[in-house]
Amino acid sequence: MPAETHIDRGPLDRQGVFELIRDQLADILEADPSTITEGSSFTEDLDADSLALIELVEALEEELGERTVGFRIDDEDLEDLRTVRDAVDYVVAKLEAG
Repeated sequence: MPAETHIDRGPLDRQGVFELIRDQLADILEADPSTITEGSSFTEDLDADSLALIELVEALEEELGERTVGFRIDDEDLEDLRTVRDAVDYVVAKLEAG
C-alpha cells in the first residue's frame, strides 16, 4: 500500500485503536479476532508471551509511526500493560499527547 494512503487515514479514535491492537494480536497469536476483547489478559486469556508482546509493540510502532511522527512505546511502560484495555488506554493517551 502506498505510504500516502496510510497517512491520509487520519487520526484513530478509541475504537480504531482497539481494532488495530486486536487485529495485530490476532495475526501474531494466530487467533480469531472475535475472541480478543478489551478485557482480555495478554498472558492469562491469550497465552501471549513476552516475544508476542514485543512483536505487538513493533507492529504498533510501525503502523502508528506513519500516523504520528515518533510514536514509540517505552520499554519500561510495557510491563504495566497487562490487558488489551491497558494497551488501548496507553496508545490513546500517547496519541492525544503526541
